[in-house]
Amino acid sequence: MQRRLPIPPGGDPAFSPLADARMYWPVQRARLQAAVRDGFQMVIGVPLERMIFKLWKHELLGSTWVKQLGLPRRVVEQQLDTRLILHVNPRELVHIRDWRELPKRRRPSSSAFIWNGDWDLRREDLRYGSRYRFISDIDIHRDDLTVSDTFRGLKARVDSGQPWSSHQQGLLLDTEERILIYLRVYLNFMDDMALNGFDQQKGKDELGVAVSRDGRLIKINRGLHRLAMAQYLGLPTVPVKVKAVHQDWWEKVTQKTHGAKALERMVKALQYCVPETEPGPLDPQSFPESFIWPPGKGSHR
Repeated sequence: MQRRLPIPPGGDPAFSPLADARMYWPVQRARLQAAVRDGFQMVIGVPLERMIFKLWKHELLGSTWVKQLGLPRRVVEQQLDTRLILHVNPRELVHIRDWRELPKRRRPSSSAFIWNGDWDLRREDLRYGSRYRFISDIDIHRDDLTVSDTFRGLKARVDSGQPWSSHQQGLLLDTEERILIYLRVYLNFMDDMALNGFDQQKGKDELGVAVSRDGRLIKINRGLHRLAMAQYLGLPTVPVKVKAVHQDWWEKVTQKTHGAKALERMVKALQYCVPETEPGPLDPQSFPESFIWPPGKGSHR
């Protein structure tokens, strides 16, 4: 009896036609890992973070130590919620932090809200990244996806006996038909966005950004395919959520205040933050100075 493949944690139902029973055990492992991680956070992580955040917010004993740790990001998000959301032109949000060749010990903790170090000086240009190339490639060749670079690359993996798979989504692209279905799903996503605009509820990941030492917004995490679609379509704005801020910027805008007052100063200063459009001094590679966006064809709702 063939096992019924469940939707993986964070999986998108739009890909259900591609769910493959051969991915059953990888999906189960992903579900188990997510359950363990979420269970730990619910029972231990979040209560502990709330406790230490309370020390800082009310300037109790140990508040300086909490600040040095960078403040617990999840609790800051819960406290401020939509006040951390900004609306930006997606074609201006073109730089993402670059962790490549950066030792883990020098990377900021994803659980902290205040980041120190030079992370904001190392950037990659999203206009030349894999997601934007993917989105533009399949749209340009939508009438015959078999001639797209993306199809050819995925087909070459099939021919070599190493088809692309995703245990996160439970997908296995081991035939030409499956590859074409996969690419058409993304075209449907893009067509829906062009017609109805950017809908935050339709994605499993928020468009996260971090604030640099200069008060500029830099992309940091997931949602890159949807951002690439918004850029390619020329949407006027997309919502982004601030997930972290540079320590230097924090100190400048909070002006030696603490607790709730510091948060209020920070929130007010966020309204003046705009996307970083220039390369960073520590970028691992350079990109052409000129870039031409395609004519906009997205919804202006």
